[in-house]
Amino acid sequence: MSTTQPSLPMTSQPEAVAAAAGVAVAERPARMARAGLLWTLVRTDFKVRYHGTLSGFAWALLKPAGMFLVLMGVFSFLFTDPAYKLQLIIGLFLWDFFAESTKVGMASLHAKAFLFKKMRVPLWVLVVTSIANPLITLGVFSVGIVAFLTAAGRPPSPQGIALFAMYCGALTLLVLGFSLATSVLLLRYRDLNQVWDVITQAGFFVAPIIYPLGIVPETFHFYFYLWPPTPIIEFSRAALISHTVPSAAAHLYLAVEVAAALVVGSLVLRRLGSRAAEYA
Repeated sequence: MSTTQPSLPMTSQPEAVAAAAGVAVAERPARMARAGLLWTLVRTDFKVRYHGTLSGFAWALLKPAGMFLVLMGVFSFLFTDPAYKLQLIIGLFLWDFFAESTKVGMASLHAKAFLFKKMRVPLWVLVVTSIANPLITLGVFSVGIVAFLTAAGRPPSPQGIALFAMYCGALTLLVLGFSLATSVLLLRYRDLNQVWDVITQAGFFVAPIIYPLGIVPETFHFYFYLWPPTPIIEFSRAALISHTVPSAAAHLYLAVEVAAALVVGSLVLRRLGSRAAEYA
């Protein structure tokens, strides 16, 4: 005696595959469009920023290089450590990226309000592209720092270079999280950039750039590490100059700091971004 099995629709599986393929095909042009928009905005910002200047991109390198020469000439008499000039150049170049990228990141949506007022553009794309130019400068500086250390007879190890690259990446993500939040807040509170200018001017002396952190009593180190550039600067110096690896607890603290900045920045942008065009 034969039994009949319940039949299933023959087109159910092909239709499911086709639907999934359709979604993938639909998402692919969107991803390509965003990537194309990113590249176009980065290229345009780079051209506009240095258009008409005699030295072009070299101006971005001359500013911190000139500051390094001035500070080294002044403070090398106070700090006689032979490694002081190496510590200074690392701290100064990392600080220059932090100060410049947070400034342009905060103003990114305000500067490009004409874009998202007239067309649907992901706001995070405008924020990311705004810090691309400082990031390019940081990349050039990173290569220069390694070359400078090698010429000074203190070549960093491959592990030190890898750690330094990781710290630069962490600093970039910190800046990105900060910029995601403050760029949309600036549309409502226009004095925010003035407040940040004052904070960064004071923060230059809070971060151990022109002085070694060792001259500060160790009981106060915790408060200095609350200022985001401090751990990046200190860890980079340890990896490149001292050839030491910060502890696992130090890396965990840095990871938590970066994650918190990204989460808070994303939440603020998502919460306030829907009304950005009203305040721009």
